[in-house]
Amino acid sequence: MNRDKLISQVKNEYARIASSESQQHFHQTTTEITPEAYYENLLGKAISEINRGTFDNFKSGEEIVNAIANDKSWLSDWK
Repeated sequence: MNRDKLISQVKNEYARIASSESQQHFHQTTTEITPEAYYENLLGKAISEINRGTFDNFKSGEEIVNAIANDKSWLSDWK
């Protein structure tokens, strides 16, 4: 899959998730970061990993977002 296409798909996925109604719970569980800021941070890290080739075997942006959601170790600089 083309990396630019994966980046575009990942951007769309995180935008969809950040604006989702179901994120109301996010506000109830944390006070120091907004959902938008959290997903913007994840997006930046995901794009870096895509550019490094970490996700070259993935078929879609949705697959990448799900992998990161299930295991942050996909992100080399995740704290």
